[in-house]
Amino acid sequence: GPRGRRLLLFCIAGKYSSYFMKKTLESLAEMQNSPDGDVTFRKQLHECIGTALGAMGPEDFLSVLPLKLEVEDLTESNHWLFPILKQYTVGADLNFFTTLILPMVGKMKRKSAVLQQEGKTYSARSADGIVYSLWSLLPSFCNYPVDTAESFKGLKIELCTALKEEPDVCGIICSSLQILIQQNKRILEGKENTPNTEIGISEKRAIALYTAEVAGSNLTTLKSSARDLLVVLTGVYSESSKETGGVLLSAISELASISDKKVVTLFFKKTMQNLLKLTKEAGVQRNSSNSDSMQIDNSSHEDSLSTARAQLFDLAVSFLPGLNCEEIDVLFVAAENVLKDTDGLIQKKAYRVLSLIFQHSDDYISRNLEKVLSLMIEVLPSCHFSAKRYRLDCLYFLIIHVSKEGSEQRRQEITASFLTEIVLALKEANKKTRNRAYEILVQIGHACGDEEKGGQKEKLAHFFNMVAGGLAGETPHMISAAMTGLARLAYEFSDLVSAAYNVLPSTFLLLQRKNKEIVKANLGLLKVLVAKSQAESLQTHLRSMVEGLLNWQDSTKNHFKAKVKLLLEMLVKKCGLNAVTEVMPEEHMKLLKNIRKLKERKEKKRSAKSVEDKSVISKATTSRSRWNHTKIFSDFGDDEEINSDDEFEDKNSISTRRTKHSSALQSKATMLRTKRTRKAAKSLQEDTFDQLDDEPLDLLDGQKTRSALRSSQLVNKKPDSDDDEPFLDSEGRIVVQEDGKYKKLDRKKKREMPSDETDELDGRRSEAGSHLTRNTQKRRRTSESGYAYTGKEYSSKKAGGDVMRKDKLEPYAYWPLDHKMVSRRPEHRAAARKGMSSVVQLAKKLQGRSVASALSVNGVLRGKGKKKGNQKKR
Repeated sequence: GPRGRRLLLFCIAGKYSSYFMKKTLESLAEMQNSPDGDVTFRKQLHECIGTALGAMGPEDFLSVLPLKLEVEDLTESNHWLFPILKQYTVGADLNFFTTLILPMVGKMKRKSAVLQQEGKTYSARSADGIVYSLWSLLPSFCNYPVDTAESFKGLKIELCTALKEEPDVCGIICSSLQILIQQNKRILEGKENTPNTEIGISEKRAIALYTAEVAGSNLTTLKSSARDLLVVLTGVYSESSKETGGVLLSAISELASISDKKVVTLFFKKTMQNLLKLTKEAGVQRNSSNSDSMQIDNSSHEDSLSTARAQLFDLAVSFLPGLNCEEIDVLFVAAENVLKDTDGLIQKKAYRVLSLIFQHSDDYISRNLEKVLSLMIEVLPSCHFSAKRYRLDCLYFLIIHVSKEGSEQRRQEITASFLTEIVLALKEANKKTRNRAYEILVQIGHACGDEEKGGQKEKLAHFFNMVAGGLAGETPHMISAAMTGLARLAYEFSDLVSAAYNVLPSTFLLLQRKNKEIVKANLGLLKVLVAKSQAESLQTHLRSMVEGLLNWQDSTKNHFKAKVKLLLEMLVKKCGLNAVTEVMPEEHMKLLKNIRKLKERKEKKRSAKSVEDKSVISKATTSRSRWNHTKIFSDFGDDEEINSDDEFEDKNSISTRRTKHSSALQSKATMLRTKRTRKAAKSLQEDTFDQLDDEPLDLLDGQKTRSALRSSQLVNKKPDSDDDEPFLDSEGRIVVQEDGKYKKLDRKKKREMPSDETDELDGRRSEAGSHLTRNTQKRRRTSESGYAYTGKEYSSKKAGGDVMRKDKLEPYAYWPLDHKMVSRRPEHRAAARKGMSSVVQLAKKLQGRSVASALSVNGVLRGKGKKKGNQKKR
């Protein structure tokens, strides 16, 4: 189409696009400035403009389409260009950013200060937003720039000043430095910069200019500026918060990897001296607090010391890529000395230091393997729960190192010594620790199967058997952890599914134990086996699985009843209804009948889908789902878990895709009935208006902000709230319903109306009744059953309003809500009963009667035994 031809022309013209296609670019910009309703394909428009930017470069592009930041009203500027500049700028000049963009930053900062003095707070905030948008272009200008060697030193001065004075842009600057260093390092090492990703023509051109010679020259320039940048970054890090500390450490680590060893050693020694000083101070503080029990609590000072020590540990280990063997030994000793520290934060940082040393220095492990192994065993009893995740990392790197360089016997010994700890970590309450334990278990399995030596499957099966040894544990915690590990391995490795069937006898035996933790893990393993197995494999074990699940006579069976039913549904889906019927015990055939009815109902819903829904399903993704611990090992089978077996189906299965997306294709009104969907709809209000450019909401754009506010008001309104919708009769007249008032009229009309109109009236009545609130329906049910008082018996059959009934309370004789009625003092109760003598007399006459009989006229007559006059009015 025309858009494709424009894209092709921009790509072919390249740098000369600013001469040949200037008018085309201006026409595209005029389309952007038109109202939102006139541009249907705004995303494609931005893509076309971005292609022009990549072809001609930001300098020529901004000469044709300037930002117009000098206007008085900033809403009239071309701030819509910022996302395009950020996404499509590649192979630019750093000098252009220094000489043009940074002066704009200074002007906008001065303008913001002037607006703030004049009291124009909103305009000042808009100017501050533009300042941040200008700085956010720096990572794009650092994407394969053509003049790094010539222009970086001039940019470095501005960056150091900004790091000191503008903390809001520290993250942007650090990310830009990482991009520069990493791209040049990969080019110099001969690695591919963009693996498994599609890149545009502009980026291909920029990468083609980056030869090994160019990358080496760029790194030399960056290396000469590393010292000044490290001085500024370490100073900023000492005063940074937890949120900004991570990106600063990443930039320091990248700079340390290219700096001179002497420079890195200097910074490292200074950091270790400060760490030693604070460690001694913390020891003195702890001893003084223990010796003097009358001392004032200095917990705040201890917390600040702990935080400062943790920051220094992080800073010291960030220099690791540039350290020599001697400095690495010093860092290891510093971490080793605090592995038994009572402070969980310090322990966590120490284990993190060890894990990074093991990850980056195989040579250190080779030289100190026995020492490290004994240390890991020695400090295990004192390991804090917060440090468990990094301790698992240490164990993983040790096992992987031995599997690469050691003998098979040595590998098995070390794996067996730490495997119990890894398996038990699968039951940790901390989610990050638990997920890391799963990852380590899988990675060790891959290490067993990916070795170049022979017998990969045998080693993987041996590792599986080592994990299965935990089933002989003495505690339910260990047994359930081992079963969880077996389920994870069977889920990851298809070669282990057959080996997992060997533990089925133990699984059915463990189901008899009265422990919910063990039962939950066993049912999770069975679910994985059913989902990952082919129908032929399941046929062999079908009878034992069905009998093992249904012959489970225990108090915990009701707790997992829904999960057992889900497993049977999965078996029916895999093996077929007839196969499961043959092995189903006679006393449980009703359950199978219920499963069959549910299956037929789902198939009917599936067949009733429209052609449009099927076209959407055909485009659905078939990628494999990730491991979901909560869904597999949940206690009950909730609505989300009913179709959870679809996650494990082969990606070529069409039925899997249909089932997975069946709930997503429901109508909007049906989806909004659930609490979870309503919450999601409220949290995603920005999706309700048309964001054709697929970008975040620009709060500086007044038009888009107003549109978002209007759309959010529409979302807050209930789309299907017809609670106040009036009831219409067959002729379209409004009928105000009251309980019991129009029942006789409705019956009379229905006899006189044709059958079609009668059905229509019933449909409208049922529709109106469906909008009654839950409390109204509850009151109606209770009134019909006779144990709730609604005043229904006072309604007149011949006229509107309420009428008096003989031997009944007056319609509006309310009992006063007086707290004196429940007082212990007789005089208080007597005062509260004044004016209620008639009500009290009637209550005495009805004493001993039930509520239903007391509220009925006949019941009152039986209670009185004779006809009485009406009660006197109050």
